[in-house]
Amino acid sequence: MLKFYFGPMDCGKSTLALQMNYNHGRQGRRGLVLTKHDRSGGARVTSRIGLGLEAVEVVDSLDLVELVTGQTGLDYLICDEACFYSVEQIEQLADLVDGHGIDVYAFGLASDFRSVMFPAAQRLFELADEVCRLQVEVLCWCGRPGLLNGRIVGGELVRTGEQVVIGDTDDSPVRYQVLCRRHHRAGLLGEGT
Repeated sequence: MLKFYFGPMDCGKSTLALQMNYNHGRQGRRGLVLTKHDRSGGARVTSRIGLGLEAVEVVDSLDLVELVTGQTGLDYLICDEACFYSVEQIEQLADLVDGHGIDVYAFGLASDFRSVMFPAAQRLFELADEVCRLQVEVLCWCGRPGLLNGRIVGGELVRTGEQVVIGDTDDSPVRYQVLCRRHHRAGLLGEGT
């Protein structure tokens, strides 16, 4: 089965990915954990609540079918930050499910800072057997559900730039803030921000 779990920053995607890997491992299943562009800057899956695990870093040239079929006895893949994978790699994930019986659990954002879908996320929506929106009480500053990630540069919401710029929710020069649709569209970041 190919399952895609999506949601905005802070909704628990990486935490759930780590929990699923733990649960599968406890049942004797053998898997691999993969990531691309983790907030840690390394080949790890990390969550904001402090959990982390070493992972395979997915680079554009990595053939996921070759990676998995080069190992014996794998039952599943945990694919964090799957929105940053290539569309070809998403096709490879579907091939692993259909042709090799590997369960794939993909986690990632649906859309970028402009609220435009990532190509890999779009392909996951098209191919996944199941798509699940995660919403662990991520709120906009106004109290409404936070659905979109705004990119903040110099204290202002920006709408242009490269699709992928890695950042977090801290006070970095380039940071991200979860916003409701209304405030994302209006560019309003809230009082005192």
